[in-house]
Amino acid sequence: MDLDLAPPAGVGPLLIGMPRQAADTALDSLRDLASLSDVDRPGQHIFRPSGLMISIDCMQDRLEAIELGRPAAATDRVMFRGLDVFSLPAREVVRLMREHTTVQAAPEDPASFVAPDLLLSFWRPFEADDEPDEGQGYYFSSVLVAQPGYYDTPAEAKERLRQAP
Repeated sequence: MDLDLAPPAGVGPLLIGMPRQAADTALDSLRDLASLSDVDRPGQHIFRPSGLMISIDCMQDRLEAIELGRPAAATDRVMFRGLDVFSLPAREVVRLMREHTTVQAAPEDPASFVAPDLLLSFWRPFEADDEPDEGQGYYFSSVLVAQPGYYDTPAEAKERLRQAP
């Protein structure tokens, strides 16, 4: 299965801002009924047979973020404009993403990156750009798409509320 990142709208049937009940149903629709995982938590996250983790974060009864964890098998892919974000080295993903938008190293974690205009973030536990055998640092481990304001500091959130119509 291919899941297309469509920031800031969402991922596949999971749409940022949808009611929690609809998000729970959409998340459940992504499960592989022939191979259910014992670690699935309805309304929180599922694991597909490939190892792809799909997690939702709701606040005030609305979906505000979707996180996808790197699958172990290529039977599931997470795509952004034709780019498989988990099959390419992290450095290459950043280079290709920069053809579409601004991508910055996360200030608190230089092994991870944020595309602030798209509300996308890419995470890996550490940087190992020259070590393909070190998969956890060579590839991104997760990608997150979020609603506007998700990354705001308290001061930025206050300013966003002040400017709201």
